Amino acid sequence: MIKALIFDVDETLVYYENYDAKEWFSKYLEPAFQQHGIDIDFETYRKMVKGILPRSYVERFGIDHVEFWKLVDNVNLKYRKVLAKEGKVKIFPDVPQALSELRTMGLKLAAVSNASQDCTEFVLELFNLRKYFDVVFGKDYSYLDGVKPNPHLILKSLKVLNVPPDESLVVGDSELDVKAAHRAGIKAVQVLRFNNFVEDADYHIKTLDELADLVRKLINEQRH
Repeated sequence: MIKALIFDVDETLVYYENYDAKEWFSKYLEPAFQQHGIDIDFETYRKMVKGILPRSYVERFGIDHVEFWKLVDNVNLKYRKVLAKEGKVKIFPDVPQALSELRTMGLKLAAVSNASQDCTEFVLELFNLRKYFDVVFGKDYSYLDGVKPNPHLILKSLKVLNVPPDESLVVGDSELDVKAAHRAGIKAVQVLRFNNFVEDADYHIKTLDELADLVRKLINEQRH
């Protein structure tokens, strides 16, 4: 029986209006890198973010990888605060009702993000969403390669929630979420936010309005 749902945050619950990764890198991150004598280009950075290269890859350039990602995350938090002031951090309109309904059903909820703990908590608090979640995990500085598609953060959530994988679902928008879910032994629900259909997801929903009904259906099927 389904007892817990683990949510991705960015592009699943909230999004950033007109966000452009290259523009963010050149306007915010690159100047910070230059101040610290770090010479990393956009493509290398993106490969580390996407998990194509390990997050410790910067060590080969003599850069402490934990300090590197802390710098990235500090810049990211400042950027999110600027966007929030400009009204460019947005919540998907289906989110509050869906989370409230799931809580009413007695389900445990977790939020897991590849962003830092501070960045994740910031956007959840911005829209008063933190109250819905039993646990929230951002990236783990003691295991930086444990971000999605690695299942580390999902398994960490399950341990705190005390729920086994076969009694859980992962809800996200991307291939990273689906891969991380499957590597944790959990079925994945993809919410189709930006028409980025992931074929390997076990279930697809157009909005979170459909999620409670899907969970009820799965619970009923398991009972019979």
